Amino acid sequence: MICVAGLGVSGTAVARAMAARGEKVVVLEGRDGERARATAAELAGIGVEVRFGEPVEPPAGTSLIVATGWPPHHPLLVAAAEAGVEVIGEVELAWRLRPAGAAPWLALTGTNGKTTVVRMLTSMLTAAGHAALAVGNVGTPVVEAVTGPADVLAVELSSFQLHRSPSLAPHTAAVLNVAPDHLDWHGSLEEYARVKGEIFTRAGTVVHNADDEWSARLAAPYDGGTGARSVGFTLGVPAPGQVGVVEDLLVDRAFVADPARHAEELASFDDIRPFAPHNVANALAAAAMARSYGVPAEAVRQGLLDFVPDPHRMARVARVGEVDYVDDSKATNPHAAAASLAAYPSIVWIAGGQLKGADVDDLVRRAAPRLRGAVLLGADRERIRQALARHAANVPVVEVAGQDTGVMDRVVIEAARLAAPGDTVLLAPAGASLDMFPGYGARGKAFARAVLERLDGSQGGAGDA
Repeated sequence: MICVAGLGVSGTAVARAMAARGEKVVVLEGRDGERARATAAELAGIGVEVRFGEPVEPPAGTSLIVATGWPPHHPLLVAAAEAGVEVIGEVELAWRLRPAGAAPWLALTGTNGKTTVVRMLTSMLTAAGHAALAVGNVGTPVVEAVTGPADVLAVELSSFQLHRSPSLAPHTAAVLNVAPDHLDWHGSLEEYARVKGEIFTRAGTVVHNADDEWSARLAAPYDGGTGARSVGFTLGVPAPGQVGVVEDLLVDRAFVADPARHAEELASFDDIRPFAPHNVANALAAAAMARSYGVPAEAVRQGLLDFVPDPHRMARVARVGEVDYVDDSKATNPHAAAASLAAYPSIVWIAGGQLKGADVDDLVRRAAPRLRGAVLLGADRERIRQALARHAANVPVVEVAGQDTGVMDRVVIEAARLAAPGDTVLLAPAGASLDMFPGYGARGKAFARAVLERLDGSQGGAGDA
């Protein structure tokens, strides 16, 4: 019997895939609710049993557990290990289920930028004529895609998905960056980074961020002698074996005939939307992965031109009274918020939410010269307020208490009061949203709605900042 831990998108996909193969499947789900019950009823129609409640040991007869996001210290998984029951993740199962001649994987992970890079990469592959599909943490479960019509998969993987994937061997693997996140799940930054680095273990080409300490450290063992090709990307001038920047151009000195003497132009800053230093790094990462698969330079550029950014990523909502209002609700950790804050010279910062154990002192210290004010909301706003008091004592701070639906309206009103012409009111929370909203998307929509409904004045059209 196959036991699936979790009734989310991945768990449901796993249950369907294994039931279609004639396996007896039991899904364990700790959270009950109307939506979960509806999903359970659908699965019952194909012979899958769903058991609600917090499990502490594997059901009798379990031969394999497929865990979808459950932390390694969960009692069920601890009991499974003690009982000698194999536990794998959805990604590992998908890898094992690949048919002969299956589409190769170009897989990436990182604390921030994953979805942007995987979509840029897919756009580049498509521009080169490939039937490419973005899968994994980006939305479509990998287990659903491995038997589909795509000829190459661009695979976004979280640390949760990588945790139990011992045989994954992608054509190309990338670690974009590593910063403190999900420490409550992994236990330490070192363990979190180690799991991220597992993506490199059996990859044919290793792509790393030469400007990121952890990414470079994780890639170091593959720099010669392992059979893998190591390629770095950098916002500086690239050395041989890297892709990087020369003036306002993205250039390749890795996938050219003579890297010591020649470079090939891939694109320009004008081709990148929204333009910001961290998004240039995203474009370089996607370009390196695409080039590793033989994508020509002209398709890299066309892919960037065709790329449409996902919502809530540095999206300009409006300009009101010479003040820009920007939604970067996807900045759900300090590392992402730092990248967003670095893109604007004068900011009224809207921050707060669930910090998930991350420290914000370095974030505030670096951002302090750009801050003209701060409006704080959410569960961990006090920790951000304390960091502002330590490192940006002259910055006016407003805390907005409460968790009701009107909080974001009050937040925007306070931010508008603090802002002056030329400022950017920036929602870059540095924390997760589940203390107040169903997800970061709902938080971003609440911000945009508050801006458009509550503020008077001439409004610019929606678009990228």
